[in-house]
Amino acid sequence: MGKKRELHKRLVPFINCKDYTVSRETYEVMFNPEYDMMVTSPVPVDLENYYQSEDYISHTDSKKSILDKVYQSVKNITLKRKLSLINSFKTEAKNILDVGAGTGDFLKICVSNNWNVLGVEPNSNAQNIAKEKGIILKDDLLKITNQKFDVITLWHVLEHVEMLSDYITKLKELLSENGRLVIAVPNYKSYDAKYYKEFWAAFDVPRHLWHFSQCSIHKIFSEENMIVEKTLPMKFDAYYVSLLSEKYKTGKMNPVRAFYRGFISNLKARSSSEYSSLIYVLKKY
Repeated sequence: MGKKRELHKRLVPFINCKDYTVSRETYEVMFNPEYDMMVTSPVPVDLENYYQSEDYISHTDSKKSILDKVYQSVKNITLKRKLSLINSFKTEAKNILDVGAGTGDFLKICVSNNWNVLGVEPNSNAQNIAKEKGIILKDDLLKITNQKFDVITLWHVLEHVEMLSDYITKLKELLSENGRLVIAVPNYKSYDAKYYKEFWAAFDVPRHLWHFSQCSIHKIFSEENMIVEKTLPMKFDAYYVSLLSEKYKTGKMNPVRAFYRGFISNLKARSSSEYSSLIYVLKKY
């Protein structure tokens, strides 16, 4: 694995963040200057328990709160954009693997557009909801063998992966020779991250173990002989993350203030390219 084993070495203290979703515990977010990325420390031994919350929206289809309704409405728009992206790739077999498939909505829309789908989701509650939609999910990426996929997607998943180096190696193994790996992750160099600091919702400790920059994505994947072919913005994330960040910072979502910060973040990113979240399209070389 070479230098990828250095991700937890030579770390410099950067900021302390609280888990606002489950435990209220505080974690240190450390900076790795060699990779220009952040690392959450320590990693709980019972990390799976930190996903057990009704507030963890990606594992439910909840529409109870205003935030839930915003999330579900935006999700319907982003699903169409994700589909448009993968349909732009030149593939023959149309085999897609979605890792961290949640409740199966992305794979469901892929099925309706003639994709052959397979998904991975470790959360049993999310699996059951997906099953009701006709989407059967595996619980572990390592259980997939002797298969190749034209497209592999990870929508806000890579930041959750514990054994990052091994996971990337496995993803590359499952990708067809001319396939595309699509990864969406938060960007800690965005304006909203710098503005909200320790209250920035996309730090989401301890569930988010890694906090990537564009530089770190390029470097980590280049060590697997993969290249970033294209980088795309996820503009809605700036607004949603700002809503949550306002809630963490002030106790209220302050939608007007959050919308303003999201707008400013996207406006500044037009020149800096540092959007709140970014999609990376990668291929082998």
